This record gives sequence, C-alpha cells and structure tokens, in this order.
Amino acid sequence: MQSCGMNIIKYILFVFNVFFAISGLGILIAGALVLSDINEFNYFLEGRVTAPPIVLIVTGAIIFLIASLGCYGAIRESPSMLYAFAFLLLIIFIVELAVGIAACVFKSDLQMMLQKSLQDSIERSSMDDIMAWDNVQQKLQCCGINGASDWQDFSRNHTIRASCCRPNHIDGTKDCKNGAALFQHRYYQDGCLPKLKSKIDSNAVVLIGVGLGLAFVQLLGIVLACWLASAIRRENAK
Repeated sequence: MQSCGMNIIKYILFVFNVFFAISGLGILIAGALVLSDINEFNYFLEGRVTAPPIVLIVTGAIIFLIASLGCYGAIRESPSMLYAFAFLLLIIFIVELAVGIAACVFKSDLQMMLQKSLQDSIERSSMDDIMAWDNVQQKLQCCGINGASDWQDFSRNHTIRASCCRPNHIDGTKDCKNGAALFQHRYYQDGCLPKLKSKIDSNAVVLIGVGLGLAFVQLLGIVLACWLASAIRRENAK
C-alpha cells in the first residue's frame, strides 16, 4: 500500500510536468518571436547571434516531449522512467548553461563584429549589400554605421543612400537631393550600429530571462523526479 507522502509527490510531479509541458511551448514561442525579430537583419549578423533563439526553439520542443515522459513515468510509478526523465532534464540544463556562457563571451565582441560587418558591406556596395542596407535603414530609421557620412567615406560612389532620407513631416515625401549639403539635415541622424546592437541586446534580455526561469524549473523537476523514484523503490522493496 502506498504511503500518503509518496502519493503527494507523485501528483505534485504530474502537475509539475503539465506546467512544464506548457512552459516548453512558451519557450518555443519566445524563441520564434526573437528569431523573427532579428532575422530580417541577419545579413549583417553572424550565426552566433541567431543561434540562441534557435536553440531555445529546439529546447522548447524537446521539453514538451520530456514532460510527457515525466507525466507517464509518474502515473506508471516507474523508477527507471523517472530517472531517465531527470537525466534528460540534466542534459538540457548543461546545454543551456553552455549556450548562456558562450552568449556572454560573445556579447563582449558584439559591437566590434557588427562594426566590421557593416563597414565591409558599405565598402563592397554589391546589390545584396545595398538591398540589406536599404531594409535596415528604413526599418530602424537610421543611416550608415554611426551616421550619414559613412556612406560618403566608405562607399564606392561616396553617395548617401536615398533610404537614409527622412519623410517630410508636412506631406511625407522624401527629398534629399542626392546628398547635397543643403539637405543633410533631412537624413536620419542616428547610425544603424547602435540601433542594431540595442535590438540584439533587448532580445538577449528576453532570452536570458526565459533561460533563468527554465533552469529553476528544471532543477525542481530533477529533485522531484529523483525523490519520487527513490520513494517508489523503497515502497517496492517492502
């Protein structure tokens, strides 16, 4: 006959895994939203920037499957399944920890990487580079790396892109007259480097917050699963 304490642990673990499965779907959605937010600017970003949200999407899907295993193991009162559940949670926790450390190390090099990527693309000024720049400048309302003068300094034709031109506040039209000094004030004054970095940093905060919350839940799940598995073994040994 089962002890009251073991029954309580079993149902707590079952309820925990239901919420854990829901959190897996939430993590998947959070990763997809972050990836969607930065993906339109991925021409200038290295894979290390887009890797964390992809890892989060995969992790969310795996967590949903693992939570199902935990629910089944708790209902069946199978120690081996519960230990397997705890082991898989531990593996995911280690992977997340490694990704978090790598992201922190990479963050210190982020500005330098973005600066080089943006400058190289202005110097090349290929069709793909120009299209990517036009997209960034229009979406983020910025111009050049740190300002409009970057186009004059680094581009092949030393001409500021028309996508830098701000709409007239009266009728919404754009008229910057091909970079004439008289119309310089009509260009977006902010550079794209700080705006891109700010966008990446804000998404990083979301990923870090979700990751820390998930890590706490995983550790709790490992403890509960091992506790229940040990209690079942003791009960069966009587």
